[in-house]
Amino acid sequence: MEKAQKGEQIAEIKEKLTNSTAVYLVDYHGITVDEVNGLRREFIKEGVTYKIYKNTLFRRAMEEVGGYDELNDLLVGMTGFAFSGDNFVAPAKIIKKFGEDKKKLTFKGCYIESEFYGSEQLATLASMPSKEEVMAGIVGSIQAPISGVVGAINAVMRDIVGLVDEISKQKAA
Repeated sequence: MEKAQKGEQIAEIKEKLTNSTAVYLVDYHGITVDEVNGLRREFIKEGVTYKIYKNTLFRRAMEEVGGYDELNDLLVGMTGFAFSGDNFVAPAKIIKKFGEDKKKLTFKGCYIESEFYGSEQLATLASMPSKEEVMAGIVGSIQAPISGVVGAINAVMRDIVGLVDEISKQKAA
């Protein structure tokens, strides 16, 4: 790889590090091309970018950006990098599911919003609700009282209609 190409890749890595809310590192040793393509498709569905870089280039980009010191020790062997935007939980869920299904993908660690999480914390990260799930829960809890009020109003209206109907039947008789 030429020096210019290395510089371009370092710039690309720096951009991804600064524009992502989370970066996940995985060991992809033993995964076939078809499996990697399937993994990429899952990541793309969730808006996650999955890339393979040389560990040395990634290390240099991290040093230039700063703040990712914990990842230095993880940059050994075959390392894949997943960068996520708003949905920082999606990569954890995909990595956990893929790792359980294929038994080949190993979670090394990640940074989420400048906080490091080690390999032993994948299950915890994967069990966290996504931003959409949290928002749906909030909307549901806001709607619950409103639907109760609507139900009560409908019940009163139904009772009034029933009462008026009974009165009209009595007067007709």
